Amino acid sequence: MSFLVVGLSHKTAPVELREQFAVNASNLVPLANRLKLQGDLDEIVLLSTCNRVEIYAASRHGDGRASSLLQSLCDGSPDLRSHTYLYEDLDAVRHLFRVAAGLDSMVLGETEITGQVKKAYELARSSQLTGGILNRVFQKAFQVAKEIRTRTLIGRGAASIGGVAVELAEKIFPNGLSSQPVLIIGAGQMGEACIRHLAKKGARSILVSNRSFDRALHLAAEFGGQAVRFDDRLTAMAGADIVVASTGCPNTLLNYEDVQKVMVMRRNRPLLLIDISVPRNIETNVERLDNVYLYNIDSLNEIVREHVHNREQDLALCDRIIETGSVTLLEKLSFRRQQADEAEPRPYAGWAFRDAAVLGGWGSQGTELETSAV
Repeated sequence: MSFLVVGLSHKTAPVELREQFAVNASNLVPLANRLKLQGDLDEIVLLSTCNRVEIYAASRHGDGRASSLLQSLCDGSPDLRSHTYLYEDLDAVRHLFRVAAGLDSMVLGETEITGQVKKAYELARSSQLTGGILNRVFQKAFQVAKEIRTRTLIGRGAASIGGVAVELAEKIFPNGLSSQPVLIIGAGQMGEACIRHLAKKGARSILVSNRSFDRALHLAAEFGGQAVRFDDRLTAMAGADIVVASTGCPNTLLNYEDVQKVMVMRRNRPLLLIDISVPRNIETNVERLDNVYLYNIDSLNEIVREHVHNREQDLALCDRIIETGSVTLLEKLSFRRQQADEAEPRPYAGWAFRDAAVLGGWGSQGTELETSAV
């Protein structure tokens, strides 16, 4: 039995490609079931976030079938071979540990990914898609992630996509965010992270719009903001200088005509749009409008590089923790496999001789074959 991962991420594929493979949370289990049957896998966990889509699997057949499964997530998609990666056994364990700890994220040390990996694993486990291999590997990954958080400072600062989006807004408005009204579209995990960082930076006017108005009310009240009904988001944009889209919606929420109307209402005052959703929620052609400045999740790389440079000292310790945990886990799994193999009943030469006698002329050949198999 081998453990493997096949996937694509922000390191190997642009957002234009990643969004084609993004899987809504409600579809994770049905799709994982389909992939498990399609690839003849023994166990599977399907992970989909704004920065990666990955299939973790245990298989008796190695990577032969699993490597083509990712392509099947999107009909009519381009050839993925230059954008995907495949890791097996020790390399796959190392990769999962890095992902769960936020070390493979766009924002080094981000904390959201640990919860996303846990959710994907729990969905698979509760749907009986995991077994002895993936259960041990994922549980160890969460232990390693916790150890890294405890022993290093890798998660300090703006350790989330939402936090980096706010840093981007700060760079564009160097005099501070206290006088710039901000509209957050989406009150999920990333939206909440944006609001928390905005509050820390002194933003005084925060508007929150969400399909669930109750959720928008709750989040806005927590930070002294104002909730906006989802259908009123365009009107709210007329009074905002910064708009952050951070939803899990697979469709466009702001198109060219929408933003054009908004710019008329705001008399063409500059508007900063930050789209950290995958799939993207804002049409890219809005950039053609005067005084509209659009950034997507891949535009955050300059700030991300600063974070990596500032945390290089912590990375060495993180790598040592991951290496120790990976090797220890593989040794335990190998020992368990060896025990299982030794526990299986094995034939002995006498059985072969008895069967060979029945087969008459095939006797001597049958004895040799069976004896050599012992």
